[in-house]
Amino acid sequence: MSSAALAPYSRVLPLVIATALFMENMDSSIIATSLPAMAQDLATSPVALKLAFTSYLLSLTVFLPISAWVSDKFGPKQIFRLAIVVFTLASLCCGAAPNLFWLVAARAVQGLGGAMMAPVGRIILLRSVPKADLVNALAWLTFPALIGPLLGPPIGGFITTYFSWHWIFWMHLPIGILGLVLTTILMPEQPKLPVAALDLKGFILSGLGLSLTVFGFTILGRGLFSWPETLGVVVIGLLLVLAYVLHALNVEHPILDLRLLKHETLRVSLEGGFYYRMAAGALPFLMPLLLQIVFHATPFQSGLMTCATAAGAMSMKFMTSRVLRTYGFKQLFLVNGVISCLFIAACAMFTDATPAAIIFLTLLFGGFSRSLQFTSLNSIAYADIPNADISRANSLYTVNQQLSMAMGVAFAAFVLDGSVWWRGGDELTHADFAITFVVIAVLGLFALPSFYGLKANAGSAMSGHMQR
Repeated sequence: MSSAALAPYSRVLPLVIATALFMENMDSSIIATSLPAMAQDLATSPVALKLAFTSYLLSLTVFLPISAWVSDKFGPKQIFRLAIVVFTLASLCCGAAPNLFWLVAARAVQGLGGAMMAPVGRIILLRSVPKADLVNALAWLTFPALIGPLLGPPIGGFITTYFSWHWIFWMHLPIGILGLVLTTILMPEQPKLPVAALDLKGFILSGLGLSLTVFGFTILGRGLFSWPETLGVVVIGLLLVLAYVLHALNVEHPILDLRLLKHETLRVSLEGGFYYRMAAGALPFLMPLLLQIVFHATPFQSGLMTCATAAGAMSMKFMTSRVLRTYGFKQLFLVNGVISCLFIAACAMFTDATPAAIIFLTLLFGGFSRSLQFTSLNSIAYADIPNADISRANSLYTVNQQLSMAMGVAFAAFVLDGSVWWRGGDELTHADFAITFVVIAVLGLFALPSFYGLKANAGSAMSGHMQR
């Protein structure tokens, strides 16, 4: 298909895919406000109920590496549609779950659908849109998906208060049906690609290694297990990941192809993006805690305040291509990387006397800056990847993204707990959060050496910077 024929998909296709991503993002952001009500109704504790959400995360992590192989073998459009069906039906089962066991099982199936939905949707987009239009297409893709985190907390509180928590899952049914219809009508058919036999050993090693590592970092400092047990899970996971790396370098068709790191743009996006996503991923975890525990805001007030981050992110999406065309990827990563980390550090100065407008504006412009960095990282990762390797590169990128976000939250929790222990306290205070915001901001700056190593014209076919 020619570039001219593909051009119309630059606007329509991202919105079709984003319908499914909206459902997934809404699900992850809406549930937190309903935990107490769910725990009471299911006759369990909120801590035990978190197992249901951990099961989603583990299922997602196990099946992410196989998404590229499944997409190539059976066709991206078919797998994307099937993923929507699986996620929607599992959501209905979550809402109908009579006890914790069934909720855990339904969430695990939901994770399987989620593991195929977002990565395969991105594969379809990357193969259907010319690289010159990809920055804008990715912006259109993420724009509706950002509405989920923006509306999730207030909607979750409203539904739980005036209806019941079951409807936070059942509301996915009309969205899933809409996504299925739009996908069937508007999404272009893409051919199946020849694939080697499934790397079963690699799938087992990567699935177990990544899931144990993510699980270990997720429960770190949460009191679910003892420190030796938690560290044991992390160490076993990391050893399995190392075993996978050794395996992948010695087989012809690994499930996660590390040889693709020979492409500078992909490698820098993964290396620098890992530190940056750790820092940025900790912020949604820290800010609601600060507002509710230290400033004594209600969950609804906290949700409305943190909406500013998503609002700032949404407002930046359609300026990204213009900024990249003017400054290029390298200069943007370096300058905006520092600016966005300064906005994270600025959160350390919030006190209960800080005007709400100041907090809102800081979160708004911080979200604006982080959105610019994220969209650019998402784009440059595929700048030099041949079309035949896009699905495998996307698997690497998605796994890196998932791991970095989980480690970012764990690292922030570790710094918070360490600050409490250091001063000999037993409750979180403003000082603990201030230290943590500064530390994670410094962590984000660790990405700069990777960005500095980029060539000045890196990704110019996408940004248009060196072609003006």
